[in-house]
Amino acid sequence: MEDIDIQAHTDQFLSLVMAYAPKVLLALATLIIGFWLIGKLCRVLEAALMKNAADKPLIHFLSNLANYSLKALLLISVASMIGVETTSFIAALGAAGLAIGLALQGSLSNFAGGVLILIFKPFKEGDVIEAQGFLGVVRDIQIFNTIMVTLDNQRVVIPNGPLSNGPVKNLFVESTRRIDLTFGISYSDSMKGARAVIEDIIAKDARILKDPVHDIFVSAHADSSVNLLVRVWVESENYWPVHFALIEEVKEGFDANGISIPFPQHDVHMISAE
Repeated sequence: MEDIDIQAHTDQFLSLVMAYAPKVLLALATLIIGFWLIGKLCRVLEAALMKNAADKPLIHFLSNLANYSLKALLLISVASMIGVETTSFIAALGAAGLAIGLALQGSLSNFAGGVLILIFKPFKEGDVIEAQGFLGVVRDIQIFNTIMVTLDNQRVVIPNGPLSNGPVKNLFVESTRRIDLTFGISYSDSMKGARAVIEDIIAKDARILKDPVHDIFVSAHADSSVNLLVRVWVESENYWPVHFALIEEVKEGFDANGISIPFPQHDVHMISAE
């Protein structure tokens, strides 16, 4: 009786081996070849991104995303090859992913914003931007946050979600910028004389571009002054030096030529009650 039971178990074992051995061997071969192909594909992806001068955080993120996603799909495929039921597993995985997504909604929004910023590059490290109420230099673009240093050297961490969905002013991304300044002169002074002083200052400053041409307009008859609007074009890196230099030099030029810059004042007439 024991010999019959042993023989029956042996026959059953051999039948199972004959049935599943080819599937297991095929699954192992698929797994090994699949891992090799995934590694090669990720290296090709990294090389392509490096060739297109993509940012290193973006390269690292996309490479890891492709690597883990493809390996997960490969494992599910291999499990189904050896007869493992994967339908319920996929459904449970989807439900878990939905629950995690709802719990981490804010973080996922920042994550998606970081990916968009790294892909479309509305700004890059070193740019001076104004966004979310802050003005400063972009120090680091991370997946979840962007690190900015303000002009008075304060560190600001801005979540990428609202940053990618809101307006961003990139101050010096273009090669040239226009400086707009307003200078007020007294109503008793000559507008032609004031214009000549400003023209002379602009002509002597080599940092001010000849093309596009500068403009000087009478912009307003204000309460205490006639306002002259001056517009000049400069290279972006010269914006602030020329901006402050013009303010100083125009004041000195007006003083040297007897042109006054008025300040708000009121005339008070005393009426004698007799």
